[in-house]
Amino acid sequence: MDSRTATPAQARVDLAAIRHNVALLKDRASGAELMGAVKADAYGHGLVPASRAALEGGASRLGTAFVREALALREGGVTAPVLAWLLTPGEPLDEALRADVELSAASEELLGEIAAAARRTGVTARVHLEADTGMSRGGAPLAAWPALVARAVALQAEGAVEVTGLWSHFACSDIPGHSSIEAQIDAFETALKLAEQAGAGGSHVIRHLANSAAILTLPRTHYDLVRPGIAMYGLSPIPEAGDFGLTPAMTLTARIALAKRVPEDSGVSYGHLYITDRETTLGLVPLGYADGILRHATGRAEVLAGGRRRLVAGRVCMDQFMIDVGDDPLAAGDEVILFGPGGQGEPTAQEWADTLGTITHEIVTRIGARVPRVYEG
Repeated sequence: MDSRTATPAQARVDLAAIRHNVALLKDRASGAELMGAVKADAYGHGLVPASRAALEGGASRLGTAFVREALALREGGVTAPVLAWLLTPGEPLDEALRADVELSAASEELLGEIAAAARRTGVTARVHLEADTGMSRGGAPLAAWPALVARAVALQAEGAVEVTGLWSHFACSDIPGHSSIEAQIDAFETALKLAEQAGAGGSHVIRHLANSAAILTLPRTHYDLVRPGIAMYGLSPIPEAGDFGLTPAMTLTARIALAKRVPEDSGVSYGHLYITDRETTLGLVPLGYADGILRHATGRAEVLAGGRRRLVAGRVCMDQFMIDVGDDPLAAGDEVILFGPGGQGEPTAQEWADTLGTITHEIVTRIGARVPRVYEG
């Protein structure tokens, strides 16, 4: 390995896997358009490369949480339609409109800010109105929905905005049979009818509700557009129901920084939570909680090293953790796989999530910026 290009660790991202996953989801989308959710640096996979792969796989639109993420797509040369859906006061709305970014609004106040930006720039703002159908997070509650729609229609008549979307978000679509699912569908249908009656409907207005889990299990919620997130990166939104044919796109690896023999009864790492029960070989893996390796992986999570699974031995530190390989050969520079698709016997991100009591979203999005993304496929 060239020492000038060698890195202690890397997240290898298989762009072919993203293309495969998007194509699979598109096939399940009942003819609806597909908006790839690429917020949070494309769930840790790299904003622009993952977005391009999603578009190549069949996505026609992209979605981000923040305006700055949408602007980064434009700076990266991505020209596909982009929606930014989490806006706070003082966002660079003028810049967003000039960059042809669509915006979501859930309050009359935000609509007013968007309209003001439209007047300043002379660009009609394309707006998706978000209804809170039961998640109690983003969106206008149904009691406030008629007033929001009426304000949007008035601004539309003025030419400041154009309502191009009506949408909401599921709270429990990853829990098949949950009572809230039907309640949210009913509430969304009510919101759509109210909007249409007020003049904010029409065939050009995109209706969207389905996230990854709903794409795969609730075809009647596909409407005009679906919004896959975690499934686009090959991770199941409903793990207990299987992998749905998805292929994980990220493989997290590191190279052993130091291998050494230590005697029996050696305390390992902070707090000596792990003590060797024999003379053994320890390996130092140069990844830690500053890179997104959860501290409570200590003594619980496994990695693949030397062809075998190894537990994290001792406390995960800021930049490193240890593994115990016994009498197996191990040398500095040897590769360790923390998680990947599982084809080499390595743990998967799902296994890490299950072991640590979390979800795969957290496992992949926590991988920090000092771990370079290396693109394959």
